Amino acid sequence: MTINNRFAEPSQTAQVKVRVVRADGTKDVSASGLIKEHYMEISINERPAVRLMCTPNRLAELVLGRIVTEGLIRECGDVDSVFICEAGNAAKVYLKEGMELFEGDGELYTEPTCCTQNKPLGNFGGVKDLEPLPRAAYLEEHIFALAEKFHENASLHRQTSGTHGCYLSYRGMYQGVFEDIGRHNALDKAVGYALINGLTFQDCILFTTGRVPVDMVEKAVMAGVPILVSKSVPSVDAVELAKRNNLTLICKAWRDSYEVYWEAV
Repeated sequence: MTINNRFAEPSQTAQVKVRVVRADGTKDVSASGLIKEHYMEISINERPAVRLMCTPNRLAELVLGRIVTEGLIRECGDVDSVFICEAGNAAKVYLKEGMELFEGDGELYTEPTCCTQNKPLGNFGGVKDLEPLPRAAYLEEHIFALAEKFHENASLHRQTSGTHGCYLSYRGMYQGVFEDIGRHNALDKAVGYALINGLTFQDCILFTTGRVPVDMVEKAVMAGVPILVSKSVPSVDAVELAKRNNLTLICKAWRDSYEVYWEAV
């Protein structure tokens, strides 16, 4: 797989003047750092596929992670090349010969930054089904180490309080934090990083700063990542889906404790 990324990442934030009003009656003018939004359209084999609203960083990771977690590809070897234009608004993915994805005409769907209605319903063919994951062992210290990183490395969130993060661990070794205005995008960036760098998904742990509904569990299972951790909470349906697919689901993960909602045995 070759990646031709011509996009030079811009500043991710901007300062905006605000008027601060306090309950004690005092007022003053200050500056607030805000995160920037960016749009990008993804095509696969010259067919429109996705329009994303995202944070303008790690776009190659986002593109590849998205098509993994949607079940459109299974491994790095499925992709021939990725091209991202200078403006970062167009990403083109070319699959290896013989890979079939689309049925009918295909549709361009929009990925909103909100937390609902973010599951594509377009005419994708060749999408793999959810499959139960093999059991994956982990150490308690690996979970606490990721919870500790949550307090150290989310630089964009420290500046703006406007991003989600996804922290990636591989065989117990911390790989980095991936930030985005949307928690789904942040997880996709972590998955894309693992794909690009040849990290086997079976040996990864994902730690998300967002809550865990069904679609976040689906993303982890689609990618083949067997352990999903969150500092927040899951939904009942997400726990049930984790059980059916043998995904170890750990939530309310902090430096001093965590809760295991389902553990693959």
